Amino acid sequence: MTLSFQSLGLSEAAVHHLEKLGFTAPTTIQTQAIPELLAGRDVVGQSQTGTGKTAAFSLPIVEQIDTDNRVLQALILTPTRELAQQVADAIRDFSDNRRLGVLTVYGGQSMERQIRELKRGVQIVVGTPGRVIDLLDRGDLKLGSIRWVVLDEADEMLSMGFIDDVQKILDKAPVERQTACFSATMPPAIRDLVNKFLKSPVTVTVEQPKATPNRIDQRVYVVPRGWTKAKTLQPILELEDPESALIYVRTRKSAAELTSQLQAAGHSVDEYHGDLSQSQRERLLSRFRAGQVRWVVATDIAARGLDVDHLTHVINYDLPDQVESYIHRIGRTGRAGKTGTAITLIQSFERRKLYLIERKVRQTLEISRIPTRSQIEARRLEKLQNKLREALAGERMASFLPIVRDLSEEYEPLAIAAAALQMVYDQTQPAWTAPDFEPPMDEPVERPKIKRRFDKSQSSRPEKRQGSRTEKPQTSANPRFEKPQTSVTPNRSR
Repeated sequence: MTLSFQSLGLSEAAVHHLEKLGFTAPTTIQTQAIPELLAGRDVVGQSQTGTGKTAAFSLPIVEQIDTDNRVLQALILTPTRELAQQVADAIRDFSDNRRLGVLTVYGGQSMERQIRELKRGVQIVVGTPGRVIDLLDRGDLKLGSIRWVVLDEADEMLSMGFIDDVQKILDKAPVERQTACFSATMPPAIRDLVNKFLKSPVTVTVEQPKATPNRIDQRVYVVPRGWTKAKTLQPILELEDPESALIYVRTRKSAAELTSQLQAAGHSVDEYHGDLSQSQRERLLSRFRAGQVRWVVATDIAARGLDVDHLTHVINYDLPDQVESYIHRIGRTGRAGKTGTAITLIQSFERRKLYLIERKVRQTLEISRIPTRSQIEARRLEKLQNKLREALAGERMASFLPIVRDLSEEYEPLAIAAAALQMVYDQTQPAWTAPDFEPPMDEPVERPKIKRRFDKSQSSRPEKRQGSRTEKPQTSANPRFEKPQTSVTPNRSR
């Protein structure tokens, strides 16, 4: 039997408003978490992006918040400014009460404006740990009346070095409060945090849907000995020619370098990372959604701020530290019944990571060879032929017929057509061309046999946070509010 939002304990008015937004049935995480939160219990939710967790913690808060009292009642901590804004926007959408005050606080935004809004009175604050700490230290943010605290994407806050700030904030919050912690993974440090600050929490877990071969074509390319990753990627991109792609790199420096190399080769590409200002990120996201930029090179956490539905390719230029992150990455393509392609570059020493990924997705990934010049040129000619067929079916062709008639007095029609195609082909040639040979593989990629006791060592030590805590360089990518799973049939697209 399919559950409804009303069966979870939400009011009729809230359910009616959700239906107007296009939400008719709850996702699994919402079905499990909402009744527990409405009952006043602490909750630990292990769930990936895209399972509906924003609504899972937002709807119970919106349902119970006292909008007649303009004191701070709920605090939601997020790892990045983008996610803070997305969660705040979702909460505003989930409520049709104009008296509900929701304020985002994060670095890069005017602190004076945030302080003015706090003095006017808001019921919910959504912010990054660093800016929340700054406002607490100044005495402008007071947690004495807090009833709810939510940690959203707790594992990302850990990996970005915010865990000490989070603990400091929880220490300052009232003991009599309700706390929810949502995280894609549960590393030991997050477990310790839960054990220390949550009271007999109910744990809800939602498995991330596996990327199915029917929707996502997963391919692996081994970087040949003596080659760089950038040199390996170039012919792959030439052959694939993605309509829209998200290329994952490990660091901001790598993002800048790879973007510069691809731009020099004539590709439509830009970089997305924590060194960009908020306005720069918003402009890039707008251009990417509009198709003005075809490819975006982004750091792993920054990419969470890129909510784009039409991705045809996801490219793992650098492998993620955690296998779960690979699942999350490739799940950005192949959505809404469409097919997608996931391409991964590995070096010889990364075979163990490949093995762990294959175990997670329960399939052996295809090892592909680097495309040669002849393969790439054949692909370009095929595309040119397709464009020619489109032109022959179009109406503009008639305006060029007089030119062909004049030239026909001197040249054969076939020669004229071939010359025109050569001109078009030469103009569309990129600055980079593939090598004349097919590079050798390093060695056969053997799947190692790994003892079970090593299976859990899938993540590296988290990086420490750099810079001031009021300006968090990394970004996130959750949608405004996560799209329901297949059990939910929205009445309209978001």
